[in-house]
Amino acid sequence: MRLMRLGRQDDDAPTFEAVLKQYERPIYWHIRRMVVSHEDAQDVMQETFIRVYQGLEKLRKKELLKVWVYRIATNECIRHLNKMRERTMSELSEEDVLLNRLTASEHVDWEDVEGVRLQQAILRLSQQERMVFNMRYYDEMSYEEISEVTGSKVATLKVAYHHAKEKIKNELLN
Repeated sequence: MRLMRLGRQDDDAPTFEAVLKQYERPIYWHIRRMVVSHEDAQDVMQETFIRVYQGLEKLRKKELLKVWVYRIATNECIRHLNKMRERTMSELSEEDVLLNRLTASEHVDWEDVEGVRLQQAILRLSQQERMVFNMRYYDEMSYEEISEVTGSKVATLKVAYHHAKEKIKNELLN
């Protein structure tokens, strides 16, 4: 079966299948680091790729594909976390809810003590610091790419990343 190019005549335009193949794994881990739960990550990823499918034909420059897909995934993570916060409406903070999900997850390698401690330290960051840290450290994105994804200024992102690193370092040393 030949996949259509979503109405575009440009033979160089990416197909949905190609986008999914290229970004499925990195986007899953980007989402997973933000929402923690494997099940929630799968739900958010499904919503992300539905939006990618719906908007792919409108993408004008394929050079912007990575940033565009990450922007959609990041926005879906934020939407999910906001819904989660509204549902819990309790004395638990977002940090507490995410730490509880990490603790309850069967998809965590508890033998990797340092890795778990790092994840716990990351979850104690603010949402912006966590996003910037994850995109810079794990996804190896430039500040310019992160700026395109988040709509924040590069200088703001550099400060957030610096604060995140310092908080993580202090958490791991204590």
